[in-house]
Amino acid sequence: MPTLPYIPETVTVHLGAPDASAANVTLSFPDYIKNVASSEIYPTWPENALRANIYAQISFALNRIYTEYYRSRGYDFDITNSTAIDQSFVQGRDIFENISQIVDELFTDYLRESGQIQPLFAQYCNGTTVTCEGLSQWGTVDLANRGYTPYQILTYYYGDDIDIVRDAPVMGLTASVPPYPLRLGSTGDDVRSIQIRLNRISRNYPSIPKIAAINGLYSYDTEAAVRRFQEIFDLTPDGVVGRATWYRIQSIYAAVKRLNALNAEGITLEEVTQQFPEVLRPGSTGVGVRELQYYLRYLAQFSNEIPPLELDGIYGPTTEAAVRAFQRLYGLPIDGIVGEDTWNAIYRSYLGAIETIPPQYGEGVTIPFQGVPLVMGVQSEEVRLLQEYLNRIAEAYPEIPTVSVTGIFGAQTEEAVEAFQRLFGIPVTGVVIATTWNAVTDVYSDLVQGNELREGQYPGFALGE
Repeated sequence: MPTLPYIPETVTVHLGAPDASAANVTLSFPDYIKNVASSEIYPTWPENALRANIYAQISFALNRIYTEYYRSRGYDFDITNSTAIDQSFVQGRDIFENISQIVDELFTDYLRESGQIQPLFAQYCNGTTVTCEGLSQWGTVDLANRGYTPYQILTYYYGDDIDIVRDAPVMGLTASVPPYPLRLGSTGDDVRSIQIRLNRISRNYPSIPKIAAINGLYSYDTEAAVRRFQEIFDLTPDGVVGRATWYRIQSIYAAVKRLNALNAEGITLEEVTQQFPEVLRPGSTGVGVRELQYYLRYLAQFSNEIPPLELDGIYGPTTEAAVRAFQRLYGLPIDGIVGEDTWNAIYRSYLGAIETIPPQYGEGVTIPFQGVPLVMGVQSEEVRLLQEYLNRIAEAYPEIPTVSVTGIFGAQTEEAVEAFQRLFGIPVTGVVIATTWNAVTDVYSDLVQGNELREGQYPGFALGE
């Protein structure tokens, strides 16, 4: 589902029940609401009743769109005109002038519960032949005649804990599914979104293992949770989040959170807050730039066209030149800016490069970062190597605690990683991504090579006569 709700420029309506063979109609969102309102309420009603009903109709539709209720189930529309489950929509009907004017004023406003971000599932019924938990359409007339304001009418039916969000942005409707499958080593807000959703789903499906750190890094524990989810819901259990898995996760998440019900558990702002930069460009600084430089520096060993880089975390002229060279080699737009397409191409190229090099284990011999973040709970050969590297470094730097070499990333290993990061000026996260791995292996190699005997050197003890 999108990060924050917005008003779509258009909405696609299925003219029948979801599985019925019927046409789809695409029209502007305001025109859709005008049709719904003209089909469901009377223009002669008091204005405050009309406004209260239109707020409910807008919120109901936006809830369907925001949660991708139908899209996540494989349908090619956003809502139906089946009054058993959605709102009345009559193709080609006349629109009442006063209703049209009110919709033009209100269509960027919607309802939500306080502390939640998703549009309220503003359930309603006519209140005469059909009754329900939510708003009574004919009941709004009586309340308006008694002097209730639109907001007072809405709180009468939906409770005092609702807000009216005003002037929401209007933009083109976009699918939430990422353009590339998420897999081991992927990073970003889409990964963080999946981690949040899987951890919540695991409360209802406890065989799905918990993801220890919600950090946007697709590590082994995230893969294990995805794989188990796929097994439960009859998807190919490959541990990769493609389109089918993404939308199935969204659908199950909406179900366990009751997002399409009046008593929704709801989504908080923290759950959708963006935590990763969308693009890297000249002038950018920080860990993201260091990661980029690490991958490009490695790829430069295979292409003379990519200039070598220093890992300084500053997106300066040399980094821009390397990005442009990569974009030229791989047929990408040559703009020197690392957006999603360029980042994914660089990352995939890096993974392809390291796969061609057989790992070599041994004293003083290190391997490049394998592309998968190492975090709490991970169990792998790379964790075992990390622990060996850290223990060797700890002999020279007592600030770093030694760890048991188990291949399991536990609290002890996290503490050693944080101590290393603190000592060598790396952001202290306790997570091993490319920049931390590179620093660890550099220090390890320097220490081992510094203790090796060279030709003509002697051990550090006195020679006998």
